Amino acid sequence: MHRSRLPRVAAIGAAILITNACDKPVPEVPMTSPVETVAAGLARYTTVPLVADTTALTPAERQMLPLLIAAANEMNEIYWDQAYGNGDSLLASLGDTNARRLAAINYGPWDRLDDDRPFVAGVGAKPAGANLYPHDITTSEFDAAVAAGPAAHADSLKSLYTLVRRDSAGRLIAIPYHLAFAQPLGRAASLLREAAALAESAALRRYLNLRADALLSDDFHASDLAWMEMEDNTLDIVIGPIETYEDQLYGYKAANEGYVLVKDREWSRRLAHYIDLLPGLQRGLPVAEEYRRETPGSGSQLNAYDAVYYAGQANAGAKTIAINLPNDEEVQLTKGTRRLQLKNAMRAKFDRILVPIAGELIVPEQQGNITFDAFFANTMFHEVAHGLGIKNTINGGGTVRTALKELASGLEEEKADVLGLYMVTQLTGNGELPAEQLMDNYVTFLAGLFRSVRFGASDAHGIANMATFNFFQDEAAFSRDSTTGRYSVNMARMQQAVNDLSARILTLQGDGDYAGVGEFMRTMGVVRPELQGELAALANKGIPVDVIFEQATPARTLATP
Repeated sequence: MHRSRLPRVAAIGAAILITNACDKPVPEVPMTSPVETVAAGLARYTTVPLVADTTALTPAERQMLPLLIAAANEMNEIYWDQAYGNGDSLLASLGDTNARRLAAINYGPWDRLDDDRPFVAGVGAKPAGANLYPHDITTSEFDAAVAAGPAAHADSLKSLYTLVRRDSAGRLIAIPYHLAFAQPLGRAASLLREAAALAESAALRRYLNLRADALLSDDFHASDLAWMEMEDNTLDIVIGPIETYEDQLYGYKAANEGYVLVKDREWSRRLAHYIDLLPGLQRGLPVAEEYRRETPGSGSQLNAYDAVYYAGQANAGAKTIAINLPNDEEVQLTKGTRRLQLKNAMRAKFDRILVPIAGELIVPEQQGNITFDAFFANTMFHEVAHGLGIKNTINGGGTVRTALKELASGLEEEKADVLGLYMVTQLTGNGELPAEQLMDNYVTFLAGLFRSVRFGASDAHGIANMATFNFFQDEAAFSRDSTTGRYSVNMARMQQAVNDLSARILTLQGDGDYAGVGEFMRTMGVVRPELQGELAALANKGIPVDVIFEQATPARTLATP
């Protein structure tokens, strides 16, 4: 496909690239969309400027910044293909400006904040495997192909970094990402190397060069290790195929994304202390010893950042406000993880969404407990809590992620939520956190659940938060005033519910209990009628579900590699 030297960017929403990595047939799309559906989809968002403090950057880092943004921007092209197919064809076929805008926000014709319902007539339901597999694939066909072939073929079909396609004879084959997306990955790698040449930090230079190599080989282990060894940098970039949320067929396939970040060194210094407490918190988890026998990596880091640019999966639908990486279990056990708190994105969601929600659904006497400090702490400890628990099943079933397949992401997000509250409770009890602020964390967490469950059942975080909400409600961790429809937290019952749900989740993970997780999510990860009415009322009051960022647009000419 012809591609201009300047990136073609849709002048809508958050500057989303609309070129496509591969020209392949896509379903015919009608020229118009149901106006009410599109309007409702756009109304779920509020637009906010993504403003970052770059005053601490050196002249060399200022030269690097547009290079990193341009590299991250290449992930948009790849993610369009992974999520949908030919984005050019889709957007060109939509005669309505608002429909094009909503398609750009969602990287496709399905509304991610409305359980992936189509807002373009005729496209049908979103395939469970998005465009990572043939649209008509069945799990029995895939499982048979995995079982029938040699081990190398099975591994390639299940790899995080391959597309599954059919050959001319109809057999399932795997196409490595570095071949399927060779052009945008080549451009991204060249940009990373160009930025590396300017880097004043030797560790950052090494990481950027290794990440460029990884994009062209699909071998990310060395660059993940290098990323964890990099501590003296102010600029950072997270780039490549990382999370598996897009693959709701098996949860095997990672999708491409990019974040460009500026570290807030002062905030980061204040947060570093909590990482040292992880081993003790792991030993105290409220579960049998075999489910907490692993030791969190001692190299874990906790840092605060301002986000400069979001791309690909990171920019689709609900926007991330914190990151916990890398996902490589080997790296996690040897080096730990880095938890990245995105302060400016977090503040936007707190001010524009969480505070208005609390004003509608939390009892007046507890609204003073809604604070940004508690929201930041809950989000921070959510990310830290990913490092707690167990990464490998206790019964020889491999990693938790492999054993639980497409259910792994949702349960892991719920684990992090609940163990984050467990951490806050424990740290308050031993004097690490002020005891008088514990109620702030609990009430703000409850308000945060109302915020997150609105992401919908197609979102791993939304499902996880719904299951937590229902479990806590059943355990009377909070109560609802039937007259006013407002909620209040019961501190003692909340503490007990946190312990009980922690034990339930860690046991399911350690057992690799795929059927048990499925049953838990089917019964608990649903919006009950009473809450459904209250969530609808939030929409009627104009409270948005999430944000669209007004962010930097790559402006430099991209050289062909």
